[in-house]
Amino acid sequence: MTTTDPLAARLLYRALSDGGSGGKRVAVFLQGGDEQSRAAASGAPLNVFVQAADPTGLRLRVFTPTSEKGSSDSAAIAALSAVQAQASLLDIVEVTQGDPEKGGEVQSAQLCGGEWVLRQGLATAREVDADLSPVGLAGRVAWVGSTGRPNLVVEVPTLAALDAFTPDDAAIGAVNRATDTTGLVLYTLGGPGRVDVSFRAFGPLKGFTEDAASSNMLACLIGVLGGRGQLPQDANLLRAAQRRPGQPARLTAQFAPLRDGVEVWVGGLAAPDAPN
Repeated sequence: MTTTDPLAARLLYRALSDGGSGGKRVAVFLQGGDEQSRAAASGAPLNVFVQAADPTGLRLRVFTPTSEKGSSDSAAIAALSAVQAQASLLDIVEVTQGDPEKGGEVQSAQLCGGEWVLRQGLATAREVDADLSPVGLAGRVAWVGSTGRPNLVVEVPTLAALDAFTPDDAAIGAVNRATDTTGLVLYTLGGPGRVDVSFRAFGPLKGFTEDAASSNMLACLIGVLGGRGQLPQDANLLRAAQRRPGQPARLTAQFAPLRDGVEVWVGGLAAPDAPN
């Protein structure tokens, strides 16, 4: 379907926000057609188009203002929340994202306490020998967490130390190359608002300095928390605060420790957002 109005059937959502202006702003279009032009006109950095929907799942395509992104957990959570508000979805559904001619990427999603979480898969962890002095973290213990895309994970002692860290793309990229990882996650246990863990996520090798809300990098962190015995005890739910300066996010994770890793689902709230 093609529309003459580039903003037709657009709903603006704030995905994974901490209740303010953080998280990620997503334009949800309930009808497909002319996607790239509509994404360019929307004013949102992420644009998700619902190609098909029924109670068992959604088929989506995700665009930035300039190109097709392929997939985005934040966009999927916004789309699930928008469709759920207008039609009934089952509590467990399948979400397909990407160009249907290329097969797309399929994820399971479940509704838990009013929040949608997406399956990240099995997160594994291992300690590594790494020189962290280029990023100003000499002497810290380094781990690799992975659900298929390995990230370097390092604990810092306090929330103040986490917030004070200043990323250097060249230094982070060099450490990632030296450890065969694709990104860097810094974390500290606890945080304001009764969260279990606070973290920041950096990925110059992935094309960004710092992400505002990264489900996959949180899943890798949870794998490391499991490997280090730092997951909440007698619970299968974790609340995380992602603390990119000026753009804070809150994420929810369900986890199940297994013999060879931690099974992880990550998501959170997506709420309607006001136009600019």
